[in-house]
Amino acid sequence: GALLVSERIDREELCGALSPCSLSFEIVVENPLELYSGAVEIQDINDNDPVFPSSQARLEISESVAAGARFPLESAQDPDVGINSLQTYQLSANPHFALDVQTRVDGSKYAELVLEKELDREEQRELHLVLTALDGGSPPRSAHVQIHIDVVDANDNAPVFNQSTYKASVRENTPSGTLVAKISAYDLDDGPNGDIIYSFSSHTPAKVRELFALDSATGELRVKGQLDYEETKLYEIYLQAKDKGAVPGVAHCKVLVEVVDVNDHAPEVTVTSVYSPVPEDAAPGTVVALLSVTDLDSHDNGLILVQVSDVNDNAPKSSQDSYDVYVLENNIPGIPILNVSATDPDLGRNAHLSYTLLQNDPTVGHLFSINRENGTLYLLTSLDHEDQVEFSMMVQVQDGGTPPLATNVSVSVFVTDLNDNPPAVLYPHPNTTATYTDVVAPGTPAGHMVTKVVAVDADAGYNAWISYTLLQATDPSLFTVGLHSGEIFTARQLREDDAPQHTLVILLKDHGEPVLSASATVSISVAEIVKEVLTDLTDVAPANDPRRHVTFYLILAVILVSAAFFITMLSVGIFKCYKWRQSKEIFNSSRSTLYRTPGPFHHIDAVRGGFTPPNFYHQVYLTTDSRQSDLCKKPFTSSPLGSRQSTMRNGDPGLYHQIVGTASRPPASDE
Repeated sequence: GALLVSERIDREELCGALSPCSLSFEIVVENPLELYSGAVEIQDINDNDPVFPSSQARLEISESVAAGARFPLESAQDPDVGINSLQTYQLSANPHFALDVQTRVDGSKYAELVLEKELDREEQRELHLVLTALDGGSPPRSAHVQIHIDVVDANDNAPVFNQSTYKASVRENTPSGTLVAKISAYDLDDGPNGDIIYSFSSHTPAKVRELFALDSATGELRVKGQLDYEETKLYEIYLQAKDKGAVPGVAHCKVLVEVVDVNDHAPEVTVTSVYSPVPEDAAPGTVVALLSVTDLDSHDNGLILVQVSDVNDNAPKSSQDSYDVYVLENNIPGIPILNVSATDPDLGRNAHLSYTLLQNDPTVGHLFSINRENGTLYLLTSLDHEDQVEFSMMVQVQDGGTPPLATNVSVSVFVTDLNDNPPAVLYPHPNTTATYTDVVAPGTPAGHMVTKVVAVDADAGYNAWISYTLLQATDPSLFTVGLHSGEIFTARQLREDDAPQHTLVILLKDHGEPVLSASATVSISVAEIVKEVLTDLTDVAPANDPRRHVTFYLILAVILVSAAFFITMLSVGIFKCYKWRQSKEIFNSSRSTLYRTPGPFHHIDAVRGGFTPPNFYHQVYLTTDSRQSDLCKKPFTSSPLGSRQSTMRNGDPGLYHQIVGTASRPPASDE
């Protein structure tokens, strides 16, 4: 298990300027199969001297340059890293210049000469200085460069850059010749003293000069070599502008170039171990091979994406389990009324949804249709609220997996009402040639109900609420109509001088929007209940009616039956009075205060068709404590439904009499 070095290791050759420098490895232990990852960090030793690009440097400085002026010097390079890399510079002693050591963003050092005392050409034409570069090793390694400075006559104006620092970014795969940045400087002098030449500063590293090119005339900085984000992410480039004077003036600027990573490295797959051959009885889960994947790119470009294949394990899910849709009747055919929405978290075909309308009811298939792709439900025909109010259906949402999964969604469509039906008159029937005449006796007091207009509206709710108004009458002061009941009452007591025949036109209106209406014509005769009505009906009968003899015999039969009924009722009444008086005497003689429950009453109906309205009858009440009968006559008030049923069943109005008699029970001994 010992890890040995098989050959000489050169950190600078393996990693260059990268720090730390590490070599990764994996160890496989078999039986049981286990994988261990490790790394060997290559530590740097100070085995390289700093190196200057050249052994000598020459500068021309005008005697007019003011103190504080800076002059960049070429930088030394040291391939070692960390403390063993270049750490500082030293300048030989002199009365005019000092050395200022600066640090770049990548940690490397560079030096600049700073003029502390102004130069005088008449006093000294040239200066000789020695610049020493030192690393941080123990003992330190060094390099030297001879600096020769010529003191020249003054040049009034030096070039000036429009900004001291430029910033740019380029992709690492940018082709050669691509413009990175353009620097610009100006010089106020005329002639050659104002002409500017751009160049790299003396301390620009050689590597930068290999990757970038600078146009000396235009100041355009372009890509020259192949950039590599994995090698260097940021370049700090120092440039200068120099005029063409006898003693050229110089200005300096800095360009920061950021290298943007691109996905230019394919993942590298390494098979660490292969367990082969595999026994046929190998248990499920046995490791066959170990794979490792690396990518030299950074951030998202360096991730390896492992694709997980989808299994159709999720059924479609609707945003809601049921939908309630409200549609106005008389709709335009073909309109969309609903969009059934569903989702499936699976991928690809497993998430492709289709919508189907389950047709348990054949009617639904003729009225509704659904788009298979997007779930839009369409109404194919116009609906009628009066025909059907509600439709129920089931929509199936199915995915495209194998096998497919499905979800059912219930949909209820409610047809809302429009006011598209006017009131329909049931009584008096509007579509018949027969004339129905309601009869009221002379002297009838005010408030007596004569008859009732019965109507229905096929609409629903407020649209079916019918109101009744008196539109036209022979005598408007004689009759009134109930606004919501349709009942016709006498507005005052009938007088002898009132007309014998009255025709009323009743206006029926619903409360829909727009309002729909109908009218009903009611004929009322003022006559005695039996005699005069018979006379009137005989008078209005057509002379040439072949059934007039049959009608006469029918009327005669009704009269005879009525007379027999009257005699029978009179006999029963006398008998009841006799029994009542007898029980009264027994009660008084026994001095008992026991209250006797009234005995069963007799309810006898007689219908006389064709003479009077079906809602007219008499009630006679006999009480145990009265010495004489209390006779009262009351109109019959029925519900609209009852009136409708009665009218539809009988066809013609008739006379209805009811006499109710009550008497006390006989004593217990009589029972």
